[in-house]
Amino acid sequence: MEPEQTIDEGLYSRQLYVLGHDAMKKMGSSNVLIVGLKGLGVEIAKNVVLAGVKSVTLHDPEPVRISDLSTQFFLREDDVGKPRASITAPRLSELNQYVPISILEGELTSDKIRNFQVVVLTETPLKKQLEINDFTHANGIHFISTDVRGLFGIAFNDFGNEFQVIDTTGENPVSGMVAAVTKEEDGVVTCLDESRHGLEDGEYVTFTEIKGMEELNNCEPKKIKVLGPYTFSIGDTSSYGDYTSGGIFTQVKQPKIIQFKSLRESLRKPEFVISDYAKWDRPSQLHIGFQALHEFLETRGSLPRPHNEADAEEIVRLAKSINDQCEDKIELDDKLLKQLSYGAAGSLSPMVAVLGGLVAQEVLKACSGKFNPIQQYFYFDSLESLPDDDLNEENCAPCNSRYDGQIAVFGRDFQHKIANFREFLVGAGAIGCEMLKNWAMMGLGTGQGAIHVTDMDTIEKSNLNRQFLFRPGDVSKLKSETAVVAIGKMNPDTIGKVIAHQDRVGVETENVYNDNFFENLDGVTNALDNVDARKYMDRRCVYFRKPLLESGTLGTKGNTQVVIPYLTESYSSSQDPPEKSIPICTLKNFPNAIEHTIQWARDLFEGLFKVPAENVNMYLSQPGFVEGTLKQGGSAKEILEGIQNFLVTARPLTFEACVAWARLKFEEYFNNNIQQLLFNFPKDSVTSTGAKFWSGPKRAPEPIIFDANIDAHMEFIATAANLHAFNYGLKGSISVKVNVLNTVFVPEFHPRSGVKIQVQENENIQQTTDETELQEIVSSLPDPTSIPGFRLNPVEFEKDDDTNFHIDFITATSNLRAINYGIQPADRHKTKFIAGKIIPAIATTTSLVTGLVCLELYKIIAGKNKLEEYKNGFVNLALPFFGFSEPIAMPKFQYHETEWSLWDRFDIEGDLTLQEFLDYFAKNHELEVTMLSCGASMLYAFFLQGKKREERKNMRLSELVESISKKPVPPHVKALTLEMVVNDRDGEDVEVPYVRLVIRA
Repeated sequence: MEPEQTIDEGLYSRQLYVLGHDAMKKMGSSNVLIVGLKGLGVEIAKNVVLAGVKSVTLHDPEPVRISDLSTQFFLREDDVGKPRASITAPRLSELNQYVPISILEGELTSDKIRNFQVVVLTETPLKKQLEINDFTHANGIHFISTDVRGLFGIAFNDFGNEFQVIDTTGENPVSGMVAAVTKEEDGVVTCLDESRHGLEDGEYVTFTEIKGMEELNNCEPKKIKVLGPYTFSIGDTSSYGDYTSGGIFTQVKQPKIIQFKSLRESLRKPEFVISDYAKWDRPSQLHIGFQALHEFLETRGSLPRPHNEADAEEIVRLAKSINDQCEDKIELDDKLLKQLSYGAAGSLSPMVAVLGGLVAQEVLKACSGKFNPIQQYFYFDSLESLPDDDLNEENCAPCNSRYDGQIAVFGRDFQHKIANFREFLVGAGAIGCEMLKNWAMMGLGTGQGAIHVTDMDTIEKSNLNRQFLFRPGDVSKLKSETAVVAIGKMNPDTIGKVIAHQDRVGVETENVYNDNFFENLDGVTNALDNVDARKYMDRRCVYFRKPLLESGTLGTKGNTQVVIPYLTESYSSSQDPPEKSIPICTLKNFPNAIEHTIQWARDLFEGLFKVPAENVNMYLSQPGFVEGTLKQGGSAKEILEGIQNFLVTARPLTFEACVAWARLKFEEYFNNNIQQLLFNFPKDSVTSTGAKFWSGPKRAPEPIIFDANIDAHMEFIATAANLHAFNYGLKGSISVKVNVLNTVFVPEFHPRSGVKIQVQENENIQQTTDETELQEIVSSLPDPTSIPGFRLNPVEFEKDDDTNFHIDFITATSNLRAINYGIQPADRHKTKFIAGKIIPAIATTTSLVTGLVCLELYKIIAGKNKLEEYKNGFVNLALPFFGFSEPIAMPKFQYHETEWSLWDRFDIEGDLTLQEFLDYFAKNHELEVTMLSCGASMLYAFFLQGKKREERKNMRLSELVESISKKPVPPHVKALTLEMVVNDRDGEDVEVPYVRLVIRA
């Protein structure tokens, strides 16, 4: 992918929304060298290859050892003894056809690394690191060194004396509407009070569309000083014209120059990025500790033996010696250093995933200048993941197993626990693929345990950029089945132990994921992309009291949450604020931003090509459809007119007729409706208070005169005509003949008086419906029996098919409306992002987040039961920022002397009658049940009429549920979930847990 070549947007679609085209092109001219191909090296290489650089070169002539298989997912048991690089290269090259993979043979010398833009060292002695960094620092080559030692990791960056960062955060530039600008030595900009400006001191802005003070339009970026949430100053405006109205300010991001120190200098005077503020004193100690490990390796020829006390004492001695030679001596914790030594020979897939995702993102920063790099050292540990059991050298000694890297840290006994664990993975997309890879390396479920994974989706091309278990040949196959086969190749122990499902989790599949299924699980991991499914799984985990691991990513941001029964709150206990919606009146009549016109175009897509066709099909297939529609009142006319147009008045028989229809729609939306709006509210209109109507966020529109010579106009005609033709099964055409358009009669439009237009959000302007007019429409419709078998094809929106005209129509429509309102149009790429509600994604964040989740999984397997031992995490690789916190404790409630939480309930065995149920709570808990419900069925209420109440009291609760819901209790349901309203012994209303009533064994 050379800079002048086009970027494959089908493949890189989600990543482009993280990095942007410019950064991707810079990456496309960068050659990367990765040294060392154990787990960490291959994890970095995998993420960098998926991201798409010019080339990746591998260096590791060492032979494969059995312990490498603990984390190196491209190695197999029959590769033992063969060179790592030559085995890894062909398997790595399958990930991305655009990134050539080569092998660097022989010794690493200055000449051999001269032509690389980025050099990444893993498993490299410190002396060799210093030698290489001396050369790279002097020659403008970006240098990264990194290692993982058991539950500890290190990363170091040196990007040279003057490294330019183009964009430090990756956030979209802030913009807003201007209400006023003062004319003075330090001019003050006041924004419209719709929203805060969101700027910070020292940032830069420029302006457009200012009237009066035109000198500000497209001016050189001005440094601002924040005065308040709606005001900021921009320097001297005293020589400018007088501000009259309008204007938009836009933040202008400024490049930042960073000066990096060499490795030699940084060893003496390190700078740290803190990975966990609860461990703020650890980086400086680990800085000494990792140097001690290098010294030990150099003198002994190997790392400290797992949990060997003598080797650990030697590491402590070496660390103290190194510390004594430092200018700034620090206080060392012998226990911490010994833990570093105990597990240093170990290698853990979750740790490799965390450091591999992090360092791969640093490689992309070095290539592109996009985002803020680590300055300069990063140390990370997860000592809390260690089990509480005492470990010893015998239990952690290698046993010629593929899990030796993990056994070195956790011991053989814990490895058996991992193998016997039973986990349910919900989703096999980006997070799901990484999770399965980590679990395969860990050996999760490979003994008496099991992994269940479900995903109903099939693989698409855009998935391949970050869902690395899939290859181009897998497109259109089921994700869950393909992922299971892929990890079976990585670790044959998983074959038969990982079960693929294709059922969506939800109420409708509770016969599949039933009580027996959940009761046989030890835990659940979500790898989902929507909140509703997450909340559903959360409810199931609370009901069955299973630990839940939750995570998500958004571009370079990621979060993890751990939910532990009887310890933490659940996922649903807190929620994000709702997304800000666009007012209807803004969408319909007063757009002021491209997001408004794109949403309008997206709604129009549904209103033209999906909803009317669905209504026609329902009219033709459902008896009583018309009667039901007439009862809807206000919307009935619109629905019936749509059917009339599609079946009678405007039914096309040829593609040319679809073109004519599209031409009339152009006139309606971009000319006639605008003329009507300006007729109702002329440009010089004033409000009842005397203020200009067209001011502030309201932009006065201009009608568009159709011109077949303008591409944007023809794009609308072509896309609309093709989509309309699809509705009728007519053959479309990419090109539209101008002579067809010339024959279309376009009636002259005259604005009408009495047309109501919504101005305020809460304004009701529904037109009255004439019953006679409705009946005339109904009588004009053909009898469904007269056209048997005729159906239209509703258009189902699909954003990732570039040949279906969907995004092209929305882009053309949105941009024409933007032209109407003087808004800057958007390209197809941005329109697709907004209209398709695409979630930006990149493999680096996914890798890191799944690593953090698996470090929590170790704790769950170990049975840890203290809140402070678990961690919820939030990361932003762009900044970079890492934040960890204890999970929030479960809230506690009380009735009488009994304390309870969301994890508690009343468990009752047996299908009691209603009376027995009421008596049970009165006798055993001194609670008077005043209301009882099951789902949407109200089973009992104190205000029920006497006869009905008495009848119900003698019925078994399962019968009562079936009687009221008029549905049988499904055979897979073992227990009913009942909600109660109760009074305590003092007659006061009190909150209590729900009831689980077991009705079947």
